[in-house]
Amino acid sequence: MSSLEPFGARLRRAMDERGPLCVGIDPHASLLAEWGLNDDVAGLERFSRTVVEAMADRVAVLKPQSAFFERFGSRGIAVLERSVEEARAAGALVVMDAKRGDIGSTMAAYAETFLRKDSPLFSDALTVSPYLGYGSLSPAVALARESGAGLFVLALTSNPEGGEVQHAIRADGRTVGATMLAHLAAENEGEEPLGSFGAVVGATLGDLSSYDLAINGPILAPGIGAQGATPADLPQVFGAAVRNVVPNVSRGVLRHGPDVVALREAASRFADAVAHAVSGA
Repeated sequence: MSSLEPFGARLRRAMDERGPLCVGIDPHASLLAEWGLNDDVAGLERFSRTVVEAMADRVAVLKPQSAFFERFGSRGIAVLERSVEEARAAGALVVMDAKRGDIGSTMAAYAETFLRKDSPLFSDALTVSPYLGYGSLSPAVALARESGAGLFVLALTSNPEGGEVQHAIRADGRTVGATMLAHLAAENEGEEPLGSFGAVVGATLGDLSSYDLAINGPILAPGIGAQGATPADLPQVFGAAVRNVVPNVSRGVLRHGPDVVALREAASRFADAVAHAVSGA
């Protein structure tokens, strides 16, 4: 089993060639209804294939939300497998948004599901939760390195509830969120052009100048569009790290479906706005 070029290098190239935009594949029931689709496996498949058709040959990253496929059982997982395969075949990098987090052999099994090269759900990167302790992610870190994949670790999330954990002060005076960023900086030390171990940091959080975002890795930034953040906010939120930010848009693009042209035009508008904001930073 030959490993891929490291995820960080592949992501940097994709961002430079296609722009940094990440579009979510989030087939929740209300969005299926907006598209005139039934909330069933057939609707799920039509939705997912349409997004892949519209986006996979032009955006850097597609991010399927695993839960919306899992709720349909094995047939939903089969749709997810096909979506991942078709998206990667068309040139997009796939970040699986599964937010897995556990310990020992269970974490290793989650890692094998999404990060083992011959797995039917193999993705270029996986979102993970470190809140059983960063060290609990070791099996995923090891397999990601072996496979040429990456991780996006929840660090400073956009949901209001996240602060009660992520902003808690440790005995050493650092917040828990800052500790996660420091772990990622250590993982990525010396990697060029970009490390493969990224952070999830909400674009809705405002001024983050008190946090060291210089992790030498990518920052996945949810919250653009429906959650209220705009591309113009990125330089203020992320400062000098803005060129490593992968802004995530879901509903802001997806609500324009099921028309493929309208989806592409919406993504293009966001991509242009991101490029303008970052170029002026």
